[in-house]
Amino acid sequence: MEMLNSRAVRFHQTGDASVLKIESVMLPAPDKGQVRFKVQAIGLNRAEVMFRNGAYLEAPEFPSRLGYEASGIVEAIGSGVSGIKVGDRVSSLPAFSMGKFGVYGDHAIVPAEAIAKIPEDFSMQQGCAIWMQYITAYGALVHHGQLKKGQSILITAASSSVGLAAIQIAKSIGAVVIATSRGEAKAELLREHGADFVIQTNTQDLVEEVLKITSGKGAELVFDPIGGPIINQLAEASSQAGRIIEYGALDSEATPFPLFTALAKGLVIQGYTIFEITQNNQYLQEAKDYLLPLFEDKRLLPVIDKEFEFNDIQLAHEYMESNQQVGKIIVNV
Repeated sequence: MEMLNSRAVRFHQTGDASVLKIESVMLPAPDKGQVRFKVQAIGLNRAEVMFRNGAYLEAPEFPSRLGYEASGIVEAIGSGVSGIKVGDRVSSLPAFSMGKFGVYGDHAIVPAEAIAKIPEDFSMQQGCAIWMQYITAYGALVHHGQLKKGQSILITAASSSVGLAAIQIAKSIGAVVIATSRGEAKAELLREHGADFVIQTNTQDLVEEVLKITSGKGAELVFDPIGGPIINQLAEASSQAGRIIEYGALDSEATPFPLFTALAKGLVIQGYTIFEITQNNQYLQEAKDYLLPLFEDKRLLPVIDKEFEFNDIQLAHEYMESNQQVGKIIVNV
């Protein structure tokens, strides 16, 4: 069997960014239903920081790889794979075990269903900056939220790559976008990226501002990665029969259930992860069919915050954890 010597980022224990090591590994030829591609760029995600810390949905088995999104050129194809050929420009999307198939490296082997061709006019950097954030936002806003033109959506922690993707999708639908940021530093950037209103939560009352913007009605949809006690404010800021979609847990405090507000308003409060979409072949195809035309028309365009070199993978993770970024962090290989 063909073996390929490659560099890969692995970690042998959970911890801060210093546990990430660039190591030499031997990669086999892709197995049945798999694709191997030469990586040119990697897109970082908050999930990888959580996985490295041992605080993710999947527990690492050491030594563990990591990484969901990378772009590059197909160089080998396993049996039973159709629709992809050697030389294709592709990117991976989160539809696999990160510990087993992690894409931080010179080469990546992933299941064929986790491969998508990069939109023709997109760079490699843009190609690895689309699927995690836009499918996450699509699943919440379109698949579950059924967001309609003219409705209001409240997007918290909106300067993340997922938050910016949600702003773009909501604007493409014709919804009114209310974004939150803790201070002024990111507020103007959020307006530049399409938010109709920005609430600065350090100095403004979230509930009061949402009700003012919506003429007392509240937001029909709330998209929140924070969790914790803010759920009470989000419930108060929601409309009758509104929906709150929780897709993260940035706040380490417990998340209470706002029972009386939920009863009074008939709220739907649901937990959601991207895997509801990516691990269902029908839903994943629907997501691709919805998003690809919007990418090709440039109605959706990933926002890249900063680029690092592969040898600086630890610095890239530290930068992500600093929460300075507006958009996607890229590592070039």
